[in-house]
Amino acid sequence: MTAPAPQPLEAADAPRPIRVMVVDDSVMVRGIVSRWLSEEKGVEIVATHPNGQLAANDVQKTQPDVVVLDLEMPGMDGLTALPLILERRPGVAVLVASALTRRGAEVSLKALTLGAADYLPKPDASRGMAAADDFRRELTTKVRSLGLRILKRSLPRPPVGPPVPAPVAPVAAPVVEREKAPPPAPFPARPRLTEARAPGKLKSYSMSPPAILAIGSSTGGPQALTRLFGDIGPALGHVPTVVVQHMPATFTSILAEHISRAAGRPAREGVDGQPLEAGHIYVAPGGFHMVLEKQGKDTVIRIQDTEPVNFCKPAVDPMFRAVAEIYGRTTLAMVLTGMGSDGANGARLITAAGGSVIAQDEESSVVWGMPGAVVAAGACADILPIGEIGKKVTRILTGGRA
Repeated sequence: MTAPAPQPLEAADAPRPIRVMVVDDSVMVRGIVSRWLSEEKGVEIVATHPNGQLAANDVQKTQPDVVVLDLEMPGMDGLTALPLILERRPGVAVLVASALTRRGAEVSLKALTLGAADYLPKPDASRGMAAADDFRRELTTKVRSLGLRILKRSLPRPPVGPPVPAPVAPVAAPVVEREKAPPPAPFPARPRLTEARAPGKLKSYSMSPPAILAIGSSTGGPQALTRLFGDIGPALGHVPTVVVQHMPATFTSILAEHISRAAGRPAREGVDGQPLEAGHIYVAPGGFHMVLEKQGKDTVIRIQDTEPVNFCKPAVDPMFRAVAEIYGRTTLAMVLTGMGSDGANGARLITAAGGSVIAQDEESSVVWGMPGAVVAAGACADILPIGEIGKKVTRILTGGRA
């Protein structure tokens, strides 16, 4: 997967630089990662450490917003240190780094279940400078996106006092006891640091029963997908489900295994030419786009090794476009947490074809880029927290009203 293009830091909104701690047993990696991040506007390196124990001991003192945490280290590894860091620095965003291997993927996904915000596959040395450039772009993009969310949460709420009574001309009247002042109004919403700022008008849900579920996600997606499929698994028997998660090869096969356990349904990476079956879940393989094609009465998967879309491969938009063309108003799609805007154009096509799109809300998203872009485009029927999406989808799939 290629990370979405870095977005400029919203300096006008950010109250201070994003504070970053880098943890890796390699002095060279610590130096390179620290230099790359320190060259980014609005990013400050507050500490570097060679193992998890030193990092966990230091987070209260240095108070980082983001910790870039290697998972494979001598002494205390990243997986052991992760719960300690989260306990001692509540609210910190931990970005875990691991090798592009099956073990690396399994450990990374385990870290996500323990509270890590996102993962960062280490570059493949055989690809040379191209791999290093991709790694740097993904590193800086994810640190900035996660850091901005932390800064947004730390913004002080404007003080709100009791209402000021309007001036009244003096009149001759008996003195009466004043009523108690009403309680202060609720705090106004904090300023947003999101890529999509203003919700658009919601669309109406399709009146047609869904014939397919289509889901797109990125940063925070594995956690959201596990929660979602745990909620909707029993209702998936009558429709196929396609999933595009921004992930590299190997990681997507492990993700499919996690989804299968959560849903209690067969889930695997999509295979070229494979017909869709009701009750089965198909995950786009890392490094390829997954789309659909109609062949007679069957709908089959097509795996494409073409250029990245929205800087991503796999990308959500190609899948959504194919789903809209084939299923039209019988499409039920979801855009979950993730940075960038992948899925917004495809969501427009789905709603234009009469289908329905649900966007995850900002509060429950790790990064509200993708769902926020769909909301801003006015291309969704609902904006729901991840805990409510499963209930809504289950109700629709079992014949209830949206």
